[in-house]
Amino acid sequence: MSPNDDLVLAHREPLAEGHATVITLNRPDKLNAWTGAMRTRLVGLFEEAGADADCRAVVLTGAGAAFCAGQDLAETRDIDPADHAAAEAWIDDFDLLYRALRGIDKPTIAAVNGVAAGSGFQFALLADLRVGHPGVRMGQPEVRSGIPSVTGIWAMWDILGKARTIEFTLTGELVDGDEAHRLGLLTRLVPGRDEVLPAALALADSLASLPPGAVALTKARLREIDDEALTDSITAAKRVHAQAYASGEPQREMERFLAKRR
Repeated sequence: MSPNDDLVLAHREPLAEGHATVITLNRPDKLNAWTGAMRTRLVGLFEEAGADADCRAVVLTGAGAAFCAGQDLAETRDIDPADHAAAEAWIDDFDLLYRALRGIDKPTIAAVNGVAAGSGFQFALLADLRVGHPGVRMGQPEVRSGIPSVTGIWAMWDILGKARTIEFTLTGELVDGDEAHRLGLLTRLVPGRDEVLPAALALADSLASLPPGAVALTKARLREIDDEALTDSITAAKRVHAQAYASGEPQREMERFLAKRR
């Protein structure tokens, strides 16, 4: 067992039909900010859940007070702007993760128990449904760390539309659970954090009773609709992030952010 396995946990929850695979980001002291190793682990767990005939739904959540604060800046601050292969590999890493989640032919539900920011926010939006509470904070603050938002634009566009996507990407502000629910970022709102995971599991139980073939084919069609846009977004992300890191701005802003935290 790899030490990184403890940073992403998985267990089964019984449903009326089969079980739900519950996957928990387990780095609460860092608001579940993820590293490349955590994303690799997630891809493997998604593949296992997809291949498990008894798994009828996948529920994603975070340990502690956060869902996922996005990329661990301590990892990306050291990207060498001259090392184009490393920078592109970082974007490819997210491409694999996003496609692995989208590729699960079973209902996926994000139990958003706390902050979901940056790529963690995008990750939540890629789930089929999202359950949260009023204390949730969701948004795309990457620009504040000198990181341009590219895949974030793709993830938000069909939910928020052009005007609100521009607002989210340029202001970097986070919205609370009530506003997230009003905007469609959250599918369902429950009164408190302790009710988020039970509500997500109840939703999984309901969806598990649906004919799995129809669910799989419906999800396949949904992927087809915007898959080309995802491919375009990944290509653009490599170009745009190369320009950003070559300027040195993301490295400076991330170091300033980390220095404040220290």
